Amino acid sequence: MDFQMQEEYVAFQDFTRKWVSKELPKSWARELEAKEHDYPFELWDKFTEAGFHGIGISEDYDGQGGDVITQMILARELARPLGGLAWIWGITSFAGSKSIGVYGTDAQKKEFLPKIATGQLRAAIAFTEPDGGTDVLGALRTEGVRGDGGWILNGEKIWSSSAHVADYLLVLARTKKDVEKRHQGVSLFWVPAKQPGITITPLPKLGMRSMGSCTVHFENVLVTDEQVLAEPHNAWYTLLPTLNNERLMVAAFCLGVMDGIQEDAIEYMNQRKAFGKTIGHFQALQHYLADIASWRYSIELMMNHCAWLMTSGKPCHMESTMLKLQASEYANRAADLGIQILGGMGYSAETDMQRYWRDSRLWRIGPITNEMCRNAIAEMLGMPRSF
Repeated sequence: MDFQMQEEYVAFQDFTRKWVSKELPKSWARELEAKEHDYPFELWDKFTEAGFHGIGISEDYDGQGGDVITQMILARELARPLGGLAWIWGITSFAGSKSIGVYGTDAQKKEFLPKIATGQLRAAIAFTEPDGGTDVLGALRTEGVRGDGGWILNGEKIWSSSAHVADYLLVLARTKKDVEKRHQGVSLFWVPAKQPGITITPLPKLGMRSMGSCTVHFENVLVTDEQVLAEPHNAWYTLLPTLNNERLMVAAFCLGVMDGIQEDAIEYMNQRKAFGKTIGHFQALQHYLADIASWRYSIELMMNHCAWLMTSGKPCHMESTMLKLQASEYANRAADLGIQILGGMGYSAETDMQRYWRDSRLWRIGPITNEMCRNAIAEMLGMPRSF
């Protein structure tokens, strides 16, 4: 078995790592993250200048090309200094380029992919309902009803990250009630965020503050037939192939956070002195560091395997679910140990450990809770459905 990355991936990783180290210092990430509701447009612009919005988009649509492995390399490198702010790139990459690129019509691809690739268009995901969380389908109350010239949307979404600065919203709505199973009769809409009838309100939260997460209220919002993605009433089947990609992306962000945690821990252990010597001499802290490094290595192996499965066209739903589960738990545990290694400075907003902890804590909840990951894994292993 060959564990060596292909030369093109190694070259991209080297370029990205050098660019990130130069352009995205952690001190700047702390400044951006501290500005609650103040979206970092300057960070978006840096991604635009580097061509990162075009990763995963064909050159036919002004993109940079690249496959899922290229995307995971970028996600990991961005998260090392940025933590959760790497989602500034990731949300539009998933909601826009991944969704339009996978199940958009030729006309939709020609219109939107070049704008996404060149940083002219920002997107946000509007799936979660106020009473829903992981139970997306069971709690789905947002409705799309046939009207003059298209569809009329009514309902409310929550935790729609960056919706307040988005140009388009990727919206899941029920368009057919008389169905046998709840995953039927659901449609996906590509809605202009400034459409009349849409009210967007930012929410205060623990981490990823400057990125912003919002409630989105739809009141008689008109959506044309051209703004429906894929087949009406069949959106859930359309979305399923993208779930593995989303879980790999979360894992890549987690791995990048663990990279940042490990390098910060090593630097501090080699500098900080206590009881007459650097704290790197203390066995307890060495054990913490060894755990962080071991968790990081195991997630790296799992992620590379899942990326290989995806690019080879092989099934990997259970593997990607396991990966998301382990990556988020290990990243959050690593950040907690990182705080412990730094002691009081780990709790201080002057360092990044507290930011890594706050950001990684979310990934144990979304885009699917780790409890639901375990339910799904058990069911795929032949156990009866538990929810």
